Amino acid sequence: METLARFTQTFQVAEIDLIYKTGFNVTERPKITQATDAYELLLKNWNQGRLGFVEEFKILLLNQGNFVLGEYQVSQGGVSATSVDVRLIFAAALKANASGLILAHNHPSGQLYPSDADRSATRRICEAATLFQIDVLDHLIITSGSFYSFLEGGDL
Repeated sequence: METLARFTQTFQVAEIDLIYKTGFNVTERPKITQATDAYELLLKNWNQGRLGFVEEFKILLLNQGNFVLGEYQVSQGGVSATSVDVRLIFAAALKANASGLILAHNHPSGQLYPSDADRSATRRICEAATLFQIDVLDHLIITSGSFYSFLEGGDL
């Protein structure tokens, strides 16, 4: 007992509390049934001033019924790239108790097709998702006028 008391006095340890707060009933949330639903929701919430200016990477977090739990901005980069930290994606997904993810990023250039870096990042995220039993449902490339779906394009 004395050893435990000495240990707790010697080392300060942070308390970690896992909480997900929501003020919405699940049926009041948007439901994603196709890529267009996700695109319209993302476009509505995207800062239009940055859409054609800097690249950003976001995720939609979904429950088992494909109702949106939330949106999380993973990163913001420069004109032609942004880094994607897989750990941040899954920290958000696990905290929200998400069953599915929709990945999204914009291409300020207006180019709708995925780059090799886009495909590589998607593969890494999908590999990590299997460990957590979270489904990556799609990855969208967003521009102000249209979008590209990795799922519909056969890249997922």
